Amino acid sequence: MKNEEGLSTPESLKNFLYEKNLGNPGEFPYTRGVYPTMYRGRLWTMRQYSGFGDASQANRRFRYLLDQGQTGLSVAFDLPTQLGYDSDSKLSLGEVGRVGVAVSTLDDLAELFNEIPLDRVSTSMTINATAPILLAMVVVLAKRQGFGTDVLRGTVQNDILKEYIARGNYIFPITHSIRLTIDLWEYCVQHLPKWNMVSISGYHIREAGATAVQELAFTFANALCYIENALNRGIEIDRFAPRISFFFGAHNNLLEEVAKFRAARRIWARLMKERYSAKDSKSWMLRFHTQTCGSTLTAQQPENNIIRVTIQALASILGGTQSLHTNSFDEALALPSQKSSTIGLRTQQILAYESGLQETIDPLGGAYAIESLTDRIESEVMEQIDEIESQGGAIVCLEKGTIQKAIEESAYQQQKRMEAKQDIVVGLNEFRMDEATRIELLKVSKGLESRRKEALKAYRTRRKNAAVRGTLAALAEASRGVENLMPYIIDAVEAEATLGEICHTLRGVFGSYDK
Repeated sequence: MKNEEGLSTPESLKNFLYEKNLGNPGEFPYTRGVYPTMYRGRLWTMRQYSGFGDASQANRRFRYLLDQGQTGLSVAFDLPTQLGYDSDSKLSLGEVGRVGVAVSTLDDLAELFNEIPLDRVSTSMTINATAPILLAMVVVLAKRQGFGTDVLRGTVQNDILKEYIARGNYIFPITHSIRLTIDLWEYCVQHLPKWNMVSISGYHIREAGATAVQELAFTFANALCYIENALNRGIEIDRFAPRISFFFGAHNNLLEEVAKFRAARRIWARLMKERYSAKDSKSWMLRFHTQTCGSTLTAQQPENNIIRVTIQALASILGGTQSLHTNSFDEALALPSQKSSTIGLRTQQILAYESGLQETIDPLGGAYAIESLTDRIESEVMEQIDEIESQGGAIVCLEKGTIQKAIEESAYQQQKRMEAKQDIVVGLNEFRMDEATRIELLKVSKGLESRRKEALKAYRTRRKNAAVRGTLAALAEASRGVENLMPYIIDAVEAEATLGEICHTLRGVFGSYDK
């Protein structure tokens, strides 16, 4: 079969049905985008991922980025906060404020959002094992500021399965972690109508070395596991499915990444409509945040990373993302400086306002290369999902190590191709330069840990410790049963228990995951 230019049509397109596979933007299966007008109606949210040091330092960076035109917050937390330890724990030594902001108390969260109206600014928090505690802090803070949870807009990542698969920031055994995940879902369905209770993440799976196909397959396998647990809890599909969001990475292969995002929408729409019989069209819509991939950045010739990030951002936009973070060029060396963060934001703004991308709803829709790639990716992803389900699902494969081994093999093959120069990385394995890098890097204050210890000591001294002990005892007792734990965690936060104390209480009942 020949097209109008006399070129052969790819095999996968010979039986291509326009209405079935492509259709119109804003219509099932959403290959061309989840909204009819896409960026002609509203631009993607520019949500730069940021956070370091203590809450006051991070707050200053947040307000700076908002002043520069950022349209949503995305909070990075330090490792102790992610793993359930307060800043003064011995296990936090050397990690306080290093890869994100340190948050141990309600006071920390209040300082983090100082002069930032939670009822008007959408907030995304990259937090998983301790997601219920951070969301509880947001709920209590909103109450103290005088507005209800019905106005809160944002997302909590709350995707614990990918931590066991690719990232390692888990706390509890898997069964208990899933319980906490679904407790948070159920609470949001009942009390936070505008809050996305999960952002199921392929980004970290891709960063660990997965291919584009594996990124989608393993992410959707995790999503199906959560859905089954929510349904078993008795929550109806159309009550929670519209509140599920996703988080994907963007790599340098421009056309493959665009096709990946288009395939993802189509896969999700069909799973929700055909497998789960969801009736609400919002349940069929895959809405996602994209981050350009840190693993593609090089410490060598770091300015080259600006070009890499631009390509990845372009792929995200052409792929129809709802929200975007653009990495800073110095991230292979340190946390982003204010200068590099600004360049990251300006990259999005130039693409939004100077490139003309927003004038066309689906610029690449109908292109042979894109549509054949989209078909191929969809087919291969579904094959892998079927294989995972035939083995018992995501948790079984996770416990067997099947998924982890597949990612490790992919990462190994990528490294081999790079070392053999089959894949060229400019400045790393080709076109190298000997000049030393001379850029100003962000450094976290050496006195941060001692300041945090003093602040926590003062916090514990002034609060009503009997009330704290009472709420933690109630949480421990509820943890032994089957009740939703969110109200108990909120009570503990309201009594001014710390994040570490709440996690210590849960560890005492659930134990820790050790594998």
